[in-house]
Formats: sequence, C-alpha cells, structure tokens
Amino acid sequence: MRKLLLLLIGTLLVVGCGDSYEETKRVHRENRARLAKEDSAALKIAVLPTLDCLPIYVAKEYGLFDTTIVDVRLKPFTAQMDCDTALMGSTAEGAVTDLIRMERQVLKGAKMHYVAQTAAYWQLVTNRNSRISQMKHLEDKMVAMTRYSVTDMLTDKVVDSAKVKSEYVFRIQVNDVGVRLQMLQNNMMDALWLTEPQATVARLAKNPVLADSRRLGMNYGVVAFNQKKMRVFERKQQLEAFIKGYDAACDSINKYGIGRYRDLVAQYCKVNPSVVDSLPKNLSFPHARGPLQKDIELVDAWLKKTK
Repeated sequence: MRKLLLLLIGTLLVVGCGDSYEETKRVHRENRARLAKEDSAALKIAVLPTLDCLPIYVAKEYGLFDTTIVDVRLKPFTAQMDCDTALMGSTAEGAVTDLIRMERQVLKGAKMHYVAQTAAYWQLVTNRNSRISQMKHLEDKMVAMTRYSVTDMLTDKVVDSAKVKSEYVFRIQVNDVGVRLQMLQNNMMDALWLTEPQATVARLAKNPVLADSRRLGMNYGVVAFNQKKMRVFERKQQLEAFIKGYDAACDSINKYGIGRYRDLVAQYCKVNPSVVDSLPKNLSFPHARGPLQKDIELVDAWLKKTK
C-alpha cells in the first residue's frame, strides 16, 4: 500500500512538473511575441559611439521624446557599414551616418529622407611617430578610412591638394571607430580620420591634426530615415515626435554645454570622462534640417566619378 501511495505521489509530481514546464514555455513564447511586436512598432535608430549622436542620447535618457506618440529604441553599432545594413534591412528605420554613404544607397535605388544635418566633423590625425607634418608626407603612408564614406571623399580632397598621386597613398579600410583609434594608439597606422570624441583622445596623446573637414567646407553628417519604412501614418507621427525631441535636446546641449552631459557622453561613446572635459568648447548642435541640395549634388558627382 505504501509503495502504491509513493508511486501515485511520484506520478502526480511528474505530471505537475510537466504542466509547469509547458506553461513556462507558453509564457516565454507569449513574451517573445509581445516584445517582438513592441520592437516592430517602435522607431529604431542605428547609432554610433560618436558625439554627433548626442542629441539622440540626451532626448532618450532625459525623456524628451513624447512616449505617448513614439517609442524610440537605439540600436548601437561601432561601424557605419553596420548602420547601413540595419537601415536597409529590418533592424532600424533611421540612422546617424554621413551623406556620402546614404547617397550611395540612393544611387542603388533606395529612397532616403534626411531629417537632420549633424554637428559631426572629421580630423585627419597623424601618428606622432610618423613625422607627417605636411600633406605631401602622406606619400607611401597608410591612411585608415571607410570606403564610400565622408572619410573616403576627404582623403581624395587632401591627396589632390598635396598633388600626390592617389595610388601612392595607401587607403586602409577600418570601419570600426574604436578599432581605428586603437590602431593609432598601437602605432599600426600612419594617419586616420576620426570624429569626436575619438579625435580628442588622439589629440590628448599628442598626435598632430593634419586636416579638418570644417576647413575644407565639408559638413556631411546626417540623420537619415529609410523612406520606404516611413510611409504609414503612424510612422509619420513618430517622426514628428522624434524631430521635436531632437530639437529640444539640441537646445539643451547648446544652452548648458556638453559638460552637463559628461557622464552620458562617457557612457555612450566609451571614453573616459576626462576626455569629455577636453572637447572643444564651441561645439553647437543645429536643429533638425536636411542637407543643402548643392551638397547632395557634389556628393553624387563624386560617387559617380569613383564608380
């Protein structure tokens, strides 16, 4: 009798555990489906660990996006190429990138909506051990950049200005912004293009700046959205709320300074807070507005020439 009772209890426990396991699986499936649905409905932005993304970071962290209209979700990457993949695929509706990369997608048949021209600029930083003090010294040197991006176009500009044959400047494609900086720190590269705050890290280490995109009249950072994904009414509402929050963040940064968001920059851009203290003090972040048509035409002409 006792054996029969123990067998019955064991059977009930097995059945109970089975039911519990099946119930747990069901709950997990439902949670995954719910989260996938929420993520699909959210406005997803591909971002990089760079200062041009700061208005989006500030708006997200300080609740400047109207959450009753838009659920903004950030998709962090470390290379522009990965942002492109996210934007053209299913991972993101928008991205912080540059005009050259986006116009290349346009020439391939994509349709882009440029919401903002960012405060991004790029500096050509040379390895302090390479003894490069003039543009002509780039001959037979390695320059880290990204193909079909603003850094590629900038390299053309400086090489042309130095009257150096392009084939004598070795362009090394290094897409990851962190890896690019590490190659400088480890003396693996002669020169490279960096934006902020990575450019400040390089300058603090006494690496000279040979060129600056601002002096060349090139301000090609953009926030772009895949127009195909933004056609429905709900997405248009989200975009309006995104722009409102973005502009509010720009106003706050311009009023209080980047130092107010020191820890935020350090967190998202993966730099020491002391680096943020050394950023240029005159940086300003413009409200959301797209690039000038003449800039788009210049970029398109360069892209067609480099095919």
